[in-house]
Amino acid sequence: MKKLYEYICNGETFVARSLLIAMVILVFGAGIARVVGYPINWAIDMATCFFAWACFFSADIAWRNDKLMSVDIFVNHFPEKMKKYCRMANYIILTVFLTYVVVAGLWISYVSRERAFQGIPAISYSWVTLSLPVGGALLLISTILKIRKAVRSGGGE
Repeated sequence: MKKLYEYICNGETFVARSLLIAMVILVFGAGIARVVGYPINWAIDMATCFFAWACFFSADIAWRNDKLMSVDIFVNHFPEKMKKYCRMANYIILTVFLTYVVVAGLWISYVSRERAFQGIPAISYSWVTLSLPVGGALLLISTILKIRKAVRSGGGE
């Protein structure tokens, strides 16, 4: 199971990097094409779709590696035991929120399945909205693993 999760994490990192590179290429290429007189109207729309996916993948990568910004100016003055309680409270709040995000995201994806993405008839808007439940599920898995690690280590990290 650990190996599978490792493969998922590596795949997520590869896809996030690829999407970011593709976004830059699409936006830059669309700008050059417009200057030359041959605008690529769909390029910015596809870059927007890639951005939605890349945001969630990158957020999970940052969360998993403890690289997200945090405001801990008050918590740093708490005793160690209180810091552990605050951390667990945050994890529980995140778990509830991410569960909601997954469920609501699946509903939004289902409802928008027949809507065309930015007027491109071949692409369903669900491809963009699916980034919400997929990204939320990945973040939820990372959060649950953080909770498990905190519980096993006595509430600390």
